[in-house]
Amino acid sequence: MRARIAQEAARLMAEEGVQDYYAAKRKAAQHLDAPDTRNMPRNNEIEAALEDYQRLFRAGQQASHLKSLREGAVQAMHFLADFNPRLVGSVLSGTAGQHADINLHLFADTPEEVSLFLMGAHIPFQTSDKRMRVSREEWQEFPCYDFLAGDHAVDLVVFPREGRREAPRSPVDGKPMHRAGLEEVEKLLNGS
Repeated sequence: MRARIAQEAARLMAEEGVQDYYAAKRKAAQHLDAPDTRNMPRNNEIEAALEDYQRLFRAGQQASHLKSLREGAVQAMHFLADFNPRLVGSVLSGTAGQHADINLHLFADTPEEVSLFLMGAHIPFQTSDKRMRVSREEWQEFPCYDFLAGDHAVDLVVFPREGRREAPRSPVDGKPMHRAGLEEVEKLLNGS
């Protein structure tokens, strides 16, 4: 049952755009008539099932879709260079589905710097807060800016400048998130 829930959660993430692992697990368990199960898969099991799903059912489209998202990430990173952007999440890991956003971490003295920059560039955006785990037991909220760049949604989370040293925890494995700078993303894009 655990494997079936992981596979169904992966399908929900890939096809329906469910981005939260917990929500995907719960919805998958309901679809499989096992809503009360305590044998839920771990997030890294769902991530592995998502990679398998994309390889099996989206092989032809996945590579071009991922390339397009990474090209958009490189453009956004050039545009936001003053804030030392770092790519994180599914676009970096290669598991980005049809509904994936480009997730960037930015670093500024104040979040208002990012607001003023986007307003100065006449980019319409929405603001929110994103709750992220910063240590084993500690969560913090960070300002978030969302906007569209061409066909892609871009999600910016703003950290203090000193926040570059310690990444928040990954929802997949609980370890510090891998953050990629522009050079690393360009190498991924070029296949080197």
